[in-house]
Amino acid sequence: MNDLWISLAVFAVIFGGALVGALVRPLLSESHLHPDSKDLVKMATGLIGTLAALVLGLLIASAKSSFDQKTTQVRQMTATIILLDDLLAEYGPEAASVRNLLRQSIPPLANRIWHEEQLPSGKLVHFESTAESAAFENQLERLSPNNDTQRSLQSRAIQAFTEGAQIRLQLFAQAGNSIPVPFLIILVFWLSAIFVSFTLFARTNLVVMAALLVCALSFAGAIFLVLELDNPFTGLMGISSATLRNVLLPLSP
Repeated sequence: MNDLWISLAVFAVIFGGALVGALVRPLLSESHLHPDSKDLVKMATGLIGTLAALVLGLLIASAKSSFDQKTTQVRQMTATIILLDDLLAEYGPEAASVRNLLRQSIPPLANRIWHEEQLPSGKLVHFESTAESAAFENQLERLSPNNDTQRSLQSRAIQAFTEGAQIRLQLFAQAGNSIPVPFLIILVFWLSAIFVSFTLFARTNLVVMAALLVCALSFAGAIFLVLELDNPFTGLMGISSATLRNVLLPLSP
């Protein structure tokens, strides 16, 4: 919802630039309307438009890369949990309690991941393992293999748990927004300046203002897309936690 309000504010600022240009135009003298002045403004606007297009493309690419990276990490963690449960199932009935602990550790894990992404980006947060995760790790290491097969399965399970923990730490380290706020502020300023130039020398009418309205909405929609992609665990395009939460079926009693 915060992303939507920011996008609406961006729309208001950009379209407000067109209104400012329309209000300033009657105040211009004939010298200001000289063809040379118009040509210079058009050249400056074209330069600003090129810079704005480059920055907007960079923001979209950065946000999409961050979204894809976190989606991949969640999938890798889900696959690691499935692998870990399969290894424990092959280990035998002795690992039944450990498998139960694995299932109990998933909901707190998902809650922590999705909660961390909703924290303010500037807030300092210290990483702490959940009690369920610590108990699972302790029980996994305390298994007593009876043969070489069980020793191999325990070793592979510990390795899988370590890989899952590394992915978890990467998600924690990458929590928060990856889009620099100054980028957005400068981009919005450039876009509003472009819209000012649109109505500064051209006569406005209903068709012109409707076209500028649609254009401003399009830019605001692009900013909204960037913000949504930059927050993959929240919002309309957020990654669902259902897959991770339901990755393992309950064990039969």
